Amino acid sequence: MLRLGRREFDAHEPVIMAIVNRTPDSFYDQGATFLDEPALARVEQAVAEGAAIIDVGGVKAGPGEEVSATEEARRTVGFVAEVRRRFPDVIISVDTWRASVGEAVCEAGADLLNDAWGGVDPGLAEVAARYRVGLVCTHAGGAEPRTRPHRMTYDDVMADILRVTVGLAERAVALGVPRESVMIDPGHDFGKNTRHSLEATRRLGEMVATGWPVLVSLSNKDFVGETLDKPVKERVVGTLATTAVSAWLGAQVYRVHEVAETRQVLDMVASIAGHRPPAVARRGLA
Repeated sequence: MLRLGRREFDAHEPVIMAIVNRTPDSFYDQGATFLDEPALARVEQAVAEGAAIIDVGGVKAGPGEEVSATEEARRTVGFVAEVRRRFPDVIISVDTWRASVGEAVCEAGADLLNDAWGGVDPGLAEVAARYRVGLVCTHAGGAEPRTRPHRMTYDDVMADILRVTVGLAERAVALGVPRESVMIDPGHDFGKNTRHSLEATRRLGEMVATGWPVLVSLSNKDFVGETLDKPVKERVVGTLATTAVSAWLGAQVYRVHEVAETRQVLDMVASIAGHRPPAVARRGLA
């Protein structure tokens, strides 16, 4: 059972986390949701299309202009409070590696801290424990926040992913984070080249076998673009193919830009797997 905010999800229930970037320079939407009203409209649309989680980010993942903790908080805290007011049942996640920002957004009503940089600030898990909110424990290969990987090597990339993410998850629970609110994430592209990310996808079942719910953040990433030789705006099909494989292998939470398309993929995979009945079943019955 995965428990986040007011919601509970059983082991075979796929969950969509919709991305809402409060940045002027995000790699995919180039700041389309930097201002409040477009961002709130994005939340409303994402919820209507089937997202259970809204993931708010105040700093671009890649290199760029420096964003202080104060500026990151300015971009996210008030927005979290407004989303909480308008959508009391939605699960609010904040993508941050900083404990100080985590503290501020939890005060504003966040339910989940998405630590995409692999525990680089150990205090973030302590914040999650103190506020009894969820935590995403990600493998980033030891990379510093907002840096790109350079000639990363692993003897066994999945073994390293398991060592790091399970270790972070166990530490979080020992600190007091509710066990049913902790997820692990292989960290596609983070501290990895394209072959590493493809192998992590291929071996995702090994993460699922740990018993921790697995979150994947695949949406329009570079490993999809390099695999198909496609620019950012032409990676949706590759992303959805990777989503289908991840769903078949047992991942549960999907951090995405395209909510409606992802919902259809996840529903189709769940029905093939026997976890969801067809929405309509008329063929051959008339």
